[in-house]
Amino acid sequence: MADQPFLTDIKTIRERARRHIEQGAVTEGYTADRENVIRLLNEALATEIVCTLRYKRHYYMAEGLSASVAQAEFLEHAQQEQQHADWLAERIVQLGGEPNFSPEGLMTRAHAEYTEGDSLRDMIKEDLVAERIAVDSYREIATYLGDKDPTSRRLMEDILAQEEEHADDMAGLLDGLDAQGR
Repeated sequence: MADQPFLTDIKTIRERARRHIEQGAVTEGYTADRENVIRLLNEALATEIVCTLRYKRHYYMAEGLSASVAQAEFLEHAQQEQQHADWLAERIVQLGGEPNFSPEGLMTRAHAEYTEGDSLRDMIKEDLVAERIAVDSYREIATYLGDKDPTSRRLMEDILAQEEEHADDMAGLLDGLDAQGR
């Protein structure tokens, strides 16, 4: 065993790869509760869809002297949230699941809320709250996945890192409004 670079000999890996090939990327070595992982990823997908929609609304509805800076952030974040949704949908399919894009029940599946906000300040606050929700829930999902599904865990960690950046961006915009006395 000390001479082998693998924990499992290659012959065994090859034999296992030929069994259940219809399961694609999900091999016998996958130890997570696949159905629960798919459910969690679909919840994250719903969260990203809701965030995309909220950012798009805020992009179009932002008004005032500080609106152009905020609009640029809103649009960038909307595009990044859509990319997250695409990554999540792709992973769900890799796991043999179906990404749930149905608008019916979207709000109950999403962790974040869709709150429009009446002013630029309200929009930024609502986006910051949603990002903070995503940060906490995605961190918990990544921790839950642990070593049982390292691919999904890394995906959630990558999305989490960008959500933390989004939260920082929104906090900066809010500070900017406060500095201007708005």
